[in-house]
Amino acid sequence: MAAVISLFAPCNVFFSLLQQARYGRRIRETALADDPVFVIGHWRSGTTYLHELLVRDPKFTYPNTYDVFSPNHFLASAPVIKPWTRYLLPATRPMDNVATGWERPQEDEFALCNLGLRSPYLTIAFPNRPQDEEYLDLAGISDATLAQWKERFLGFLKCLTVRSPKRIVLKSPPHTARLRVLSELFPRARFIHMVRDPYVLFPSTINLWSALYRDHGLQVAPFEGLQERVFSTFCRMYEAFERDRPRVPAGRIADVRYEDLVADPLAEVERLYGELDLGDFAAARPTLEPYVAQQREYKTNRYEIAPELRREISQRWRGYFERYGYDV
Repeated sequence: MAAVISLFAPCNVFFSLLQQARYGRRIRETALADDPVFVIGHWRSGTTYLHELLVRDPKFTYPNTYDVFSPNHFLASAPVIKPWTRYLLPATRPMDNVATGWERPQEDEFALCNLGLRSPYLTIAFPNRPQDEEYLDLAGISDATLAQWKERFLGFLKCLTVRSPKRIVLKSPPHTARLRVLSELFPRARFIHMVRDPYVLFPSTINLWSALYRDHGLQVAPFEGLQERVFSTFCRMYEAFERDRPRVPAGRIADVRYEDLVADPLAEVERLYGELDLGDFAAARPTLEPYVAQQREYKTNRYEIAPELRREISQRWRGYFERYGYDV
């Protein structure tokens, strides 16, 4: 992994300079088509599935996998790099059976990492010690650092708009803890909050980090303290989310239960279009139906949880169970 990163570093520098020369002024002068739609929620809560559904609507745009791993230069490099590197990607993600590809929608948090910003996702590279936990909720960082974070984030969204001047749909679980910052930066944004049975969330999140640390880490991870990290990160995320949720006006945030979404995807998305004023769902429906049909055969991972662990999940995440209607 270290060798691959070193190999691509000069390439990143070259194409970044090329993009600045060709598109720099245009990027700076570009305004977003509208404030983004944010799909938020804890990891493994179904945010990827909802993201994939929403971006089927042609009136939206989104960051794809190539964009977030080449955020400094995707406008300049995509026509050159993507054709001969698409075969390097695995067919599915390491933690589940979801298909991958350069054009698939992806988390913008990876773009922030690759733009040089601090992020909890740096723990993927260095799993033996949690990295930049304060950047989960952007609490405790200086005003200057926060201003830089906002500037680079907005710059990335402008690059997406240069390529496709449409409303952007973003999905990154860390944004769940950033409502205060995001609602100030984008007062007309919409937030769609995914929730899921905590007895599935916990083991699925353990599997997620274990797979990412193993496949992408620059260290050999012993996985010591991983369970406690999942417990405490969840609590920090939802403490920030519930504290700042009142900042978002009614009609700009909505909850979706994963179980309801997979039971009737089209009905749930239609409800969201109405509640959040996302436009005419009837026009979008024909573009969503083929994807929904394609996903009917998808099989989720199944997990067995020891009784002691189940009790700990019930105790430490009880507020989430109660707020979102899950049985303890």
